[in-house]
Amino acid sequence: MATNTSKGPAERFLEEFRAFVSETWLGYALILPATILVAAIILYPTVRGIHMAFLEVSLLQPGEESFVGLENFAEMANDAVFRTALWQTVVLTALAVSIQYLLGMALALVLKEKVPGMRFFRSVSMVTWVLPIIVMVILFRFMVQNGFGPVNIILGALGLETTYWFGDPEMAFPLIVLMHVWRNVPFYAIALMAAMNSIPETQYEAARLDGAGALQRFRHVTLPQISYVSMIMIVLHVIFTFNNFEIVYLSTGGGPLGNTEVLATYVYKTAFETYALGYAASMGVVMLIIMLTFTAVYVKLEDTD
Repeated sequence: MATNTSKGPAERFLEEFRAFVSETWLGYALILPATILVAAIILYPTVRGIHMAFLEVSLLQPGEESFVGLENFAEMANDAVFRTALWQTVVLTALAVSIQYLLGMALALVLKEKVPGMRFFRSVSMVTWVLPIIVMVILFRFMVQNGFGPVNIILGALGLETTYWFGDPEMAFPLIVLMHVWRNVPFYAIALMAAMNSIPETQYEAARLDGAGALQRFRHVTLPQISYVSMIMIVLHVIFTFNNFEIVYLSTGGGPLGNTEVLATYVYKTAFETYALGYAASMGVVMLIIMLTFTAVYVKLEDTD
């Protein structure tokens, strides 16, 4: 006589529950070290920085803190240097990212063509992006150096006025924009080229059969297919450029006459030259809010499109 070994609903539920709990706790155990590391390296400094924005803290007296509420933010509203740095940061970010994207798109269209020597040119085009920032700054400072810089030698040979461009209040800011563009265009180009190469050729063939020209194929086939990569690139480089410190600080230090001062350099000077950590932290909080707002709005608009 056969014995009925089938389990009842209660027993099956208990077994499934035990298996679920076992797998869940195993997953938690595996991600716990990474979670602790992220909390220690990222979360704590962020929370501490936000907390310091409401305090009066000085590097000269690091152990003394006093709660001042919104006074740091009120001071910021009346700080002409902060307003100038904020405006110049926004202009730098808008110009650099826009030009980088457009030139990167144009370069990507060239690089994706299958012509002799293009593979070598693709490799060479990445040199500007992989160079350390300090090397790039040294190269630019040498090229525009008054007296022996190649740019000024050419200008002198043409009978034009020579100058040290980084010391010129009118030319320093455009040079900062140019340095961002020169460095990042190859990265845009390679990323966009990879996105273009992933588009099935059948879509272009279908568009050709429908009578679409090259411009129409680019607008209706290429652009929609690379929109996600474009969104990621733009968001990342807006964040990178908005927060960039090295290029401005190493090339001009925010000068001449504050014409290249950006938020990152002003925060640094406030914290480590005037020792006002609380005020510097409040500016950092404003930068964080601006970037979070931009990212949320931009991603929402892309999702809507």
